[in-house]
Amino acid sequence: MKKTACPLDCYDACSVVYEPNKLKGNPDHPFTRGHLCYKLNHYFDYSQLESAKYRGQEISLEEALDILEEKIKTSDEILHYRGSGNVGKMQAVSDLFFASIGATLTTGSLCDAAGQLGIEQGRGKNLILPLEQIQKSELVIVWGRNIGYTNHHLIPFLEGKTLVVIDPIKTNLAKNAAMHIQLSPRTDLELACMLARFVYMQNKEDEEFIEEHTEDFDFYADFIQSYRMVPTTEKIGVDLLDIATLAELMIDLKSVILVGNGVQKYAHGTEVVRAIDSLAAMLGLFGKEGCGVSFLGDTSLMLDDPFKVKAKRVAKPEVDFGAYDLCFIQGANPAITHPCTQKVVEGLQKSFSVVFGLYDDETAQLADLVIPAKNFLQKEDIRFSYGHEFVELMPKLQDNPKALSEYELTRELMERFGLDDLKEEREYIEHFTKQLKKRGEYYVLPSFEEIPYSEGFEEPFCFIDEVEDAFDRLGGEYFLITPKAKNAINSQFKRDPYLYVPLQSGLSDGDRVVVSSQWGEVCMEVRLLAELRDDSVLAYSGSAINHVTPPRADNHGNNAIFQEVKVNLKKESQ
Repeated sequence: MKKTACPLDCYDACSVVYEPNKLKGNPDHPFTRGHLCYKLNHYFDYSQLESAKYRGQEISLEEALDILEEKIKTSDEILHYRGSGNVGKMQAVSDLFFASIGATLTTGSLCDAAGQLGIEQGRGKNLILPLEQIQKSELVIVWGRNIGYTNHHLIPFLEGKTLVVIDPIKTNLAKNAAMHIQLSPRTDLELACMLARFVYMQNKEDEEFIEEHTEDFDFYADFIQSYRMVPTTEKIGVDLLDIATLAELMIDLKSVILVGNGVQKYAHGTEVVRAIDSLAAMLGLFGKEGCGVSFLGDTSLMLDDPFKVKAKRVAKPEVDFGAYDLCFIQGANPAITHPCTQKVVEGLQKSFSVVFGLYDDETAQLADLVIPAKNFLQKEDIRFSYGHEFVELMPKLQDNPKALSEYELTRELMERFGLDDLKEEREYIEHFTKQLKKRGEYYVLPSFEEIPYSEGFEEPFCFIDEVEDAFDRLGGEYFLITPKAKNAINSQFKRDPYLYVPLQSGLSDGDRVVVSSQWGEVCMEVRLLAELRDDSVLAYSGSAINHVTPPRADNHGNNAIFQEVKVNLKKESQ
């Protein structure tokens, strides 16, 4: 039985059994248990690039590399923009070359950097919450995370728990939960503070944990009390009794909070996640069996990464593609997935753009030079998961002479530019593997702890005590929500192109509307969605919605702020 792992940017990191041109789930894997999602079940439905192209004309790989070499030699400002189309560790090997020639790399993320920083500011490090601790919990709070779409292998682990969903959308998971807190978008921090106020008013904080493992609790107590109960609850848009009920459940039951990216797609996203973490610390939910907070775990902890380089960097959400002579885009489709689409397209048209990827997507169609990449079956790699503790090897299972792996491209460029410090590919794989721990027959992360923080924190937990937030809630008609679609990962696979609007919008299925913000506008087809709040519209990532999203990073974490905007809708003129 030949085994590998899914490379896609997803919590689950499915364990895969490979048969020629067929992928099956590995029934023995302790988490994914033999099931694959739509994306892997339909992986071969989406045609892979078969030829390099120069300005629309097919050329050989050798010709493509010659052109790339010449353009690098004649370019003063070079951008290396590496995305997460594949999150195997070997994808980062290309950083070695681009850093060595003085190119600008990116920092931060379009995804989770704000939340990651919020956790680090409180706990010091972001450990993965093992599946076993979720199983041992009594109360599971799913906060800003649609598990049915993005993390569906986790659902069996929630059986028998009291389930609470906090989300502006009434997801399928919310419909089956004991409680759904359908808060107004961009009020997650206020909700965390209100829950903490109820705990504090009843003197139910974990005084022993606070005394032993935290600092500055008095400042945090002052901070949460600065949020007045009635006006803050009105802003959140939910019943005060529901908040009180949830606080009581958290006091009484062993609680796990599963936090998603949705809560931190804002300018104050770092503080939002830190506020949720502070609530958990107040209740002593760290270092105890069946308790904890799970965000996207940091897979770099305790890892000696040979691809970590010093380089000039620009915040990824704020990249100006037009400011570079050469833009080398790897494993990404920024013409759809990057904020402020029109600015991206205009920038790519000004520079000489190179796409190194799998598909003839929107960015590839704009590019001057396209170099086909090998898919995950056609090269060696290793897969760390940010959603669970298991790590899997990804052996080469197919041949493809029409494309290059990231290692092969890097080796070729190193040789052409007289750089000789690249090791053999197998050495890099072994370098990662040697650092892993073993749990049964499976590898686990080097930072794995059965009960995270059971020995406390490296430094005392630091509670949140202030927030920067200048968002104008009155500007625009609707809050914009931009979650992941069920059958796509951003722009990969089967996209959902529609704008979903509340029943009270006065619109009908099939209407076309102009969606506008200060950043741009786009025309989209409408679908009514009863599960939305009246103050919100929804467009899935991978749709055309980034015409209206801001090309800015959050206040602290260099994270994209896709939801830091309110939009107006106008029915398209007939």
